[in-house]
Amino acid sequence: MSEELLEQSEKKSFDIERVRDLVRRRHMQFLLPLLAGWLLVWVASWVIPVRYKSITTILVQQPAVPKDYVVPNISDNVEDRLASLREQILSRTRLLLIANRLHLYEDSEIKLTQDEVIAKMRKDIDILLVRDPENGTVNGFTVAYSAPSPQLAQAVTSELTSLFINENQATLQRESEDTTQFLQKQLGDARASLSQQEAKVKEFQAAHEGDLPSQEASNLQILSGMQSQLQNEEDALNTARQQRVYYQSLIQQYETLRGPTQSVGTSGAPTSLSALDDQLAKMKAQLADLRSRYTEEYPAVQNLEAQIATVTKERSQLATELETRVKAAHHPDENADSATMDPTTSAAVMQLQGQLRASETEIANREHAIADLQARIGTYQGRLNAEPASAAQLADLTRGYEQSQANYNDLLKKENDSAMATSMEQMQEGERFSVLDPPSLPIMPAFPDRIKMCLVGLGAGLALGLFVAGGLETFDDRLHQDKEIEKLLPVPILSEIPDIRIPAEVQEERRKTVVGWAVAVVVVLTLASCSTFNVVYATRPAIHLHVRDAWHRIAGPAHHV
Repeated sequence: MSEELLEQSEKKSFDIERVRDLVRRRHMQFLLPLLAGWLLVWVASWVIPVRYKSITTILVQQPAVPKDYVVPNISDNVEDRLASLREQILSRTRLLLIANRLHLYEDSEIKLTQDEVIAKMRKDIDILLVRDPENGTVNGFTVAYSAPSPQLAQAVTSELTSLFINENQATLQRESEDTTQFLQKQLGDARASLSQQEAKVKEFQAAHEGDLPSQEASNLQILSGMQSQLQNEEDALNTARQQRVYYQSLIQQYETLRGPTQSVGTSGAPTSLSALDDQLAKMKAQLADLRSRYTEEYPAVQNLEAQIATVTKERSQLATELETRVKAAHHPDENADSATMDPTTSAAVMQLQGQLRASETEIANREHAIADLQARIGTYQGRLNAEPASAAQLADLTRGYEQSQANYNDLLKKENDSAMATSMEQMQEGERFSVLDPPSLPIMPAFPDRIKMCLVGLGAGLALGLFVAGGLETFDDRLHQDKEIEKLLPVPILSEIPDIRIPAEVQEERRKTVVGWAVAVVVVLTLASCSTFNVVYATRPAIHLHVRDAWHRIAGPAHHV
């Protein structure tokens, strides 16, 4: 265990001694490449052409009028619209106009073609979206351009900013107007379709006047009224026909009484008197039947009562006349001429004949009225029978009309909203781009970053120094330590001869040590001073401006706008 610890300690002390020996022998081979590599990068940071970047921030400003009052008629996806605007603004035509107007890339030693100019310009343009950290929505974007001079970078950035703002406004107005025009065209088509549907409905209603579903209630009411009127007419016709029969029987009885022979019944009265009694009995039975169904104010009941009164009166007159005739039959010589020439009987017959003609006229009128009512009832019944088919056809037409009307009303509302949104866009009250930070005039160059270049140079110098020192140490076949000799000898070393140095060697070794430390101090001071200068130059714009103005005076106006 003690032997292992001894070997590990010896190995560790060997490593330390080897490193110290390596630093003592190779420090110059490490420091000089370190300084050379760092100086190479540092000088390159001051030699390579500088690039100034001008940056502007554009805010996506929401519409001045809330969306609850005026609904925009354009897409509210700002990210997609910015992608479209980017493609439009970075197009070949737009970029060539800017490059020709500002004379971009004309100071290049090699004449660039238009495609190369466009490629370099697109490479120098940088567009970044600014998102809301809470919800991730795009609320703005930045536009940056890199150029050899700050004025040129600011000028190009201003051009690009103006293009974004103007093109966005023009795009919004164009899309809004296109939406409104599209809706107006659709509204015109919907209006024409609605007019056609309305004309079809009106044409159908005119062709089916009377059997429309909306007229069903009125048709039923009219039909019910005509059926009641028909019943009244039929009752009146029956009454008129009964009166005609009655008048015909009376006239026949009067003609029988005026004849030379008169049949006399068993009671001594003519048989016509019994006929009147039978007629009265029938009429009273008919009256009782009518009263059981109708009231006293019913016209048929009142007419039948009047007829019964008339027949009763005529029976009384007939009974009186028959009594007179019976008496005349017992005294034929005294009463023959008076019975034959009785003016009352002749007037009664004429009156009955007139009433008979009036009754026949009434019967004809009633029959004509009944026929007319039956025809009209048939017409209305036909309308009611045709109503289901008409209702189905009208429902189809009405459904199409209602759909067209709903589509028209919806398009009309959308067209009004779109026209209002278009007016808002034309007044520039909608969503728009506004410059939050105007294009900056850069003071410090964006490239190269000399502070970073110092760090890069330090890394490059360290790598170069290690590479040189390690390479020399690798290819060096000399023995520099005692332990290296011990490894080569097959027998152990019994004694050592001390190193004897002459004064010249000692002085030479001291000189090397002083030179090594001097080189180390020079390297450290060079690195520190140059790095400090880069830091001060990068953080103090005033110093940069003095240096840049002096460079412009020396190089001439060809390097700036």
